[in-house]
Amino acid sequence: MKIDFFKKIRILDGGMGQALLANGVKPRGSLWSATALIEKKYHQLVVDAHLEFIKSGADVIVTNNFSARRTRMIQNGVNEHFNYANEKAGELALKAKDISKKNILIAGSLPGQNDTYVSDQRDKKIIEKGFYDQAILLKPFVDFYYLDVLSGIKECEIALNVTEKMNLPVLVGIHLKKNCKLPSDETISEMVRKFKNKNLLGLILSCVSPEIIENSIDKIKELDLPFGYKANLWKEEEPLPVHKFASPKDQIGANPVDTLGTRSDYTSKKFLNFSKQMMSKGATILGGCCETKPSHIKEISILKN
Repeated sequence: MKIDFFKKIRILDGGMGQALLANGVKPRGSLWSATALIEKKYHQLVVDAHLEFIKSGADVIVTNNFSARRTRMIQNGVNEHFNYANEKAGELALKAKDISKKNILIAGSLPGQNDTYVSDQRDKKIIEKGFYDQAILLKPFVDFYYLDVLSGIKECEIALNVTEKMNLPVLVGIHLKKNCKLPSDETISEMVRKFKNKNLLGLILSCVSPEIIENSIDKIKELDLPFGYKANLWKEEEPLPVHKFASPKDQIGANPVDTLGTRSDYTSKKFLNFSKQMMSKGATILGGCCETKPSHIKEISILKN
């Protein structure tokens, strides 16, 4: 793919995990969407969810392995399925692309390797192995990597070193709090000054509320990179770390909506108006995360015409 791909308006997909739960996946413990990779009976639901976003106008779909990181697999006692789950995420995304006959791209999800919404303070080698293990399994199926809801400079640096070895470009997705800083208490400017490289496709705010995106967009605009967002529609503006509301011991995992709530009032029209506003600020990468549905993506897809 061309390194300037995101200099034009591009539409990313929405919340895959929440779409799967809504369509009948019964998650095991804190595996959530990774349950749909491990259990064959759910594979078609993964393909169908990808297809819904493609039909809605997404230019890019993200592989469904956000919860198939090594730490989560070990916590839930299914580490023997790590390779299978991550390979299957790539296979099912590619299958959906082939069925659609659309010229879309596939982004390989490289999530924060420990918990979500908090910075990873573990040893560098442990984090690096986590990113590498997922990246190498996804590589045959993807066009680029997507750093999926990363929470600190340390994680980004390690992940970018890994993706550089894979010789594929990368879109960086960082999580921000209400103070417009990463959970590590670092700023966007600090991160980008340190990690500019030839394989960087752009930078997006990842699983962040529309309000935080709006408050942070001017800071990103100054960085001279294609930028945008994957907005979540949680009712809670600052989502809790996963361990606060899900236990690997649960036979059936809790749906995050039960704890974080959903903004059912945030209609697709409202998402369109928000996206127009962000485009006026220079955003070219538009998409959704948790609780952002195909209807939201379909509405904003008109913006690329």
